[in-house]
Amino acid sequence: MVDWVVFGAAGVAALAGAVGVVTSRNPVHAALNLVMTLFAVAVLFVEQQADFLAAVQVIVYAGAIVVLFLFVIMLLGVDRAENLETEPLTGQRPAAIALGALALAEPFLLARTHWATGAHSTVAAARGGTDSNVEKLAKALFTRYLLPFEATSVLLVIAVVGAVVLARRPLRREQGAQTQDPTT
Repeated sequence: MVDWVVFGAAGVAALAGAVGVVTSRNPVHAALNLVMTLFAVAVLFVEQQADFLAAVQVIVYAGAIVVLFLFVIMLLGVDRAENLETEPLTGQRPAAIALGALALAEPFLLARTHWATGAHSTVAAARGGTDSNVEKLAKALFTRYLLPFEATSVLLVIAVVGAVVLARRPLRREQGAQTQDPTT
């Protein structure tokens, strides 16, 4: 009975947070709703006895990624009002509606396929040997997948530096100060 209560509470919190992310007009509130959703998913991982995934969910996603989102939001500035009547990309809203309808229809379209029916996996469990799953993951990550892992970290650093450069605002000059031509 306790499992059902925890599952229900975490599921409602995850759905409420997800709806809050989509419907919030303030980007900071959307990021905070995202944190609520990610914590609720971490509780669901704990409920399934996947403690490592719950810890990774909290540390990586709710911690690092959302902090990065908030950093970019604050860097770009949320104090500017936007005109929602003008559409910078023509056709963006109809394309979003079409893709949303496709995403909603996807479970019904894929329900007829064999892999979406809940059949048992044909992949063997990660058993054998004395290493735990965390040790196996660490060995794979830092041996076979070290180059893609490091390339991803370099790309993230480049993205942050690019966001800082693009969001940098020019210095505001005093009202009475004259601007000088840099070519003279």
